[in-house]
Amino acid sequence: MLNFKTLKDIDFSNKKVIIRVDFNVPIKDNKIMDDNRIVRSIKTIKYVLDNKASSIVLLSHLGKVKEEKDKDSNSLKIVVPRLSELLNIDVDFISNTSGDKMLEELSNSKNIVKLVENTRFEDLDNKKESNCDEGLAKFWASLGDIFVFDGFGVSHRNHASVSGIAKYIDTYAGFLVEEEIKKIDNIIEEDTHPFSIVIGGAKVKDKIGVINNLIKKCDNLIIGGAMAFTFLKAKGYNVGASLIDEESIDFCNNLLDKYNDKIMLPIDIVTDKGIECSINDIKDDDIGYDIGSKTIELFMSELSHSKRVILNGTMGKNEDVNYSKGTKSIFSYLASSAIKVLVGGGDTASAVKEYGLEDNFYHVSTGGGATLEYLGGNLGDIFKFISKSSD
Repeated sequence: MLNFKTLKDIDFSNKKVIIRVDFNVPIKDNKIMDDNRIVRSIKTIKYVLDNKASSIVLLSHLGKVKEEKDKDSNSLKIVVPRLSELLNIDVDFISNTSGDKMLEELSNSKNIVKLVENTRFEDLDNKKESNCDEGLAKFWASLGDIFVFDGFGVSHRNHASVSGIAKYIDTYAGFLVEEEIKKIDNIIEEDTHPFSIVIGGAKVKDKIGVINNLIKKCDNLIIGGAMAFTFLKAKGYNVGASLIDEESIDFCNNLLDKYNDKIMLPIDIVTDKGIECSINDIKDDDIGYDIGSKTIELFMSELSHSKRVILNGTMGKNEDVNYSKGTKSIFSYLASSAIKVLVGGGDTASAVKEYGLEDNFYHVSTGGGATLEYLGGNLGDIFKFISKSSD
């Protein structure tokens, strides 16, 4: 269990504080579709405010910024009204991300909390944010006395606004980061069994780290989604035209050789033609889009014995309502059970929210790739700076 420098370890009185949040929220038709990441940051921001910080500069990215035109659809200005509402105070928007113009805006700012424009706008200048440019990191660090890292969703990134700033000023974990790590560590290290991993998604290679790190600790590994077809092909089944991660076939073979008694795969599927069929009857032109009814029953029967579960990935092409039954059935079953379930972020968390199940689990992570990396035992550079062992 990691031991962090937390907000309660520091006196914020009259200090200028930089907080790296994760406001990378989904936006459609110029509206925020899910404000969970903003809501989850409020506790940290309010704590720093209540403890008399003189100013709070919030840094975040939003989407991908690869060319100038991407700025229009990825401006953080859209977050300001909702953030102001949640904090119940006015929040200033700083439209420049570096240089004298940014300093001038900050100097003219009348409110304590200031949200800076998308840090990835700096990627248009030789990827300064994503490449952790030293000059940019030093500039941002110069804006504060203390750095609070509360953007768990980017904890695996070695970016200027993440580990870059932390090299130059005293850094502490925010409440969201503290909660994420404690919840994830707790479910991994708890000694209750059976312990099940339910994993899905498209490609095996995206989940290799998680599988390698947890396969020895878990009692069973239940695999759905498109990645199940790579395992089925490794076992010699005809999977038709289903998505296959060819470069992971050897990994699947080796895993099945060592842990076949732990691994549970689908026994039937729903094809792109909307037909349920056994994995023994897949035709050459069939594409598997969901797990079948018998597989749903099999998975739920296995899970009924579990004491704790890590859920990461969907069971099929659940964004299409015609192929969402597997995901919705398994997720709903776990939500209605007494099993301790950790839900990975990204698409898994989005599906949980779509089905209205987010309040029925032990923990729903805000991280996508960050949660995967952490479950895989890979700690981002930022953890060096917020760990008490770094003092």
